[in-house]
Amino acid sequence: MNVLPPTYAGTITEETSITRDLKLDSLAVMDFVMELETRFDTIIPIDRLSGVETVGDLAKLLETQPIAHSPSGLE
Repeated sequence: MNVLPPTYAGTITEETSITRDLKLDSLAVMDFVMELETRFDTIIPIDRLSGVETVGDLAKLLETQPIAHSPSGLE
């Protein structure tokens, strides 16, 4: 995943702001979310993103999302 600016050298914590600290604009945030959906095999509803401001918020949201495709077909 290569959505962070190459100049970002800070430590990412739960309190890291996605837009302010990581300096991701709305398009970069959507690219980031799509990459997370692919990597975690899930779908993040767009309406749930409105409350996400920090990396911790995003992690909590990911934890609540079901797996999109079960390898065995069973959930």
